[in-house]
Amino acid sequence: MSTAELALATVGLGLGSFMNILDLSIANVSLPTIAGDLGVSPTQGTWVITSYAVSEAIMLPLTGWLATRFGQVRMFVAATLLFTLASLLCGLSISFPMLLGARVMQGVVGASMIPLAQTLLTSCYPPQKRGLALGFWSMTTVVAPIVGPLAGGWLTQNLTWHWVFLINLPLGILVASLVWSLFRERESARRQVPVDFVGLGLLAIGIGALQILLDRGNELDWFGSSFIVALACVSLLALACFVAWELTAEHPVVNLRLFARRNFAVGVLCLMLGTMAFFGTVVVLPLWLQGYQDYTSLWAGKVVAFGGVLAVILGPLIGANLHRVDARAVASFGFISFAVVAFWSARFTPDVDFWSVALSRFLMGIGISCFFLPLVTINLSGVAVEHIASASGIANFMRNLGLSFGTAIFASTWEHKAIFHHARLVENVNLYAQPSIDYLQRLQQSGLSPSAALAQVNQLITSQSYLLATNAVLCLSGVLLLVLVPVIWLTRPPFAIKGPGGH
Repeated sequence: MSTAELALATVGLGLGSFMNILDLSIANVSLPTIAGDLGVSPTQGTWVITSYAVSEAIMLPLTGWLATRFGQVRMFVAATLLFTLASLLCGLSISFPMLLGARVMQGVVGASMIPLAQTLLTSCYPPQKRGLALGFWSMTTVVAPIVGPLAGGWLTQNLTWHWVFLINLPLGILVASLVWSLFRERESARRQVPVDFVGLGLLAIGIGALQILLDRGNELDWFGSSFIVALACVSLLALACFVAWELTAEHPVVNLRLFARRNFAVGVLCLMLGTMAFFGTVVVLPLWLQGYQDYTSLWAGKVVAFGGVLAVILGPLIGANLHRVDARAVASFGFISFAVVAFWSARFTPDVDFWSVALSRFLMGIGISCFFLPLVTINLSGVAVEHIASASGIANFMRNLGLSFGTAIFASTWEHKAIFHHARLVENVNLYAQPSIDYLQRLQQSGLSPSAALAQVNQLITSQSYLLATNAVLCLSGVLLLVLVPVIWLTRPPFAIKGPGGH
């Protein structure tokens, strides 16, 4: 490809990934509005997120099989056009079941977009420039989930929630047109591979049960609920049978033998755990800002969006120079940078201002930028050409799994830590503690009744409790990434993505 064609290909494939990942988070801040408009409870409203995440998680590992059967270019363009159609149906939904059905369709047809975008990028760049290509692509995986809440808040506040989905229409048409015009003569080889219905069914049951468990666990008190225990048993049994079946099947729907490669296994493990830490903070921070710091959804989105600034700047720079340095060293620097900022952020006080929180997210962007791209490079290093699509699909599945685990575990930890700290702080407020007596008297002297004064104290304690819980979550994310530093050094160079030769 010429330089201009490469630039257009990078923009088209990058926008495709951006649009797909954006839909994981853009509807989050719109859920109360959607639930109210369609006449369902807030809890039911969360199914808008769950339905998309479950269906996409099930289909992601199938990317390699689909690409082999239909061709990488045809599969990507078809997935993009169908994803755009599903987005239109979401935007036109007049009932909650219609919206859920369209969201499931979005997840099913759009799951292969991200791994195939990654695969097509590595195929059209010469070997020495594939790091730069992945640098541009990696920006979408970091920026999209950060921009999502900001864009969703603005669209819902200034237009209607329908535009959260309709915004995909011009993007989808542009992406499909660009990719087809540039890649239609570069289609990959196709083979008529038999359909592994048993493996597909076991995967759907196992991942579906696991995703619902993660989404409903905190609400139902985790394993204190018989429903959650049943889901865990179903998921564990189905996934165990799936692994056994795929390792012995003649034509497996997912190539699990990729995990026999050390770099792939360690790389995707670190990618999953790193994503857990990253998304855990992305989910909890807006909840704290909106619930206990009096931020609107739009201003909370603005704070989180600062985390994507350095990702846009550093992504291409790191990608262009990654072949000159050890990818493990760059990833380690990213882990440590993220952890240092997380520990610093855990020292915030209740009167912390907007710019202090925004600065912490801005600096955290250094760590995020420096560990996502090296991990992608490491886990694809040495993978044969014909297995790139499968490896990308499994890696992105593990990233999505990290997102789900991070959201569930960190949100649950945040809630439980807040309850714990509230109970500890309340112990110091009683009629026999002189500081409590003095403070309550001052509140009553300012005009509050005794009950109103106690309510004011409780509100103050609750605010403090959730601040302490937020600090605990930030420390947890920092510790998790520090643990990954020695783990990533278990991989072995060279860290070059084979891929087909450039043209």
